[in-house]
Amino acid sequence: MPVGIYLKEKHSFTNHNIEIQTGDMFYIFTDGYADQFGGEKNTKFSIKKFRSLLIDIHQKSMIEQKRILNQTIEDWKKGRDQLDDILVMGFRI
Repeated sequence: MPVGIYLKEKHSFTNHNIEIQTGDMFYIFTDGYADQFGGEKNTKFSIKKFRSLLIDIHQKSMIEQKRILNQTIEDWKKGRDQLDDILVMGFRI
């Protein structure tokens, strides 16, 4: 459930504790990347492809990750208009 959408309704959230280690990557992102239309059949990039991309690049430097993310979405759009904001923020512990 997106956290910011249900401001008027009361929902409970469960707190989770996770163990983190030096070198772990965390990503926060909007739906814009996954929802961007493109490719050969003008379909959405999809959350599945986006997660797979993040897994594939997570060990690379932050600069290289940025380059790959930018190039991948530009190649996907193939000149089509961007439909929504695209924000991907990552940080390494």
